[in-house]
Amino acid sequence: MKFEMQKANLLAENINGFITYVQKCHVNKNSTRFTPDKLYQIKLFIEEYKFQILADELIRINKFDWDEKYTYYLVDQFIKGLKIIDEYVKNHYNDLFLLTGRLYTLNNLSETFSRRE
Repeated sequence: MKFEMQKANLLAENINGFITYVQKCHVNKNSTRFTPDKLYQIKLFIEEYKFQILADELIRINKFDWDEKYTYYLVDQFIKGLKIIDEYVKNHYNDLFLLTGRLYTLNNLSETFSRRE
């Protein structure tokens, strides 16, 4: 179970990294990397699906002990929001292509939890 705890913590750290990256890019509005309106929409999706709360909870519950049921619940909630963001980025690929690497990582990490052996 130690391995499962490490996977959950790694997913939470990557969620936090994604949130931080989007917020920094949004604050730097003069950046030529993203269209501000489309990046703001990603920021709203992050807030709507409560990614920060999910990441904090994943870290909290997997800090000392493995809670399988609650971890899978939190990951399922995260996947719902991630699918929406992933679809939005695919539809606006020319403006948001720099997010695809981080989304790919988040998708792969969250898939390890959806395959319940």
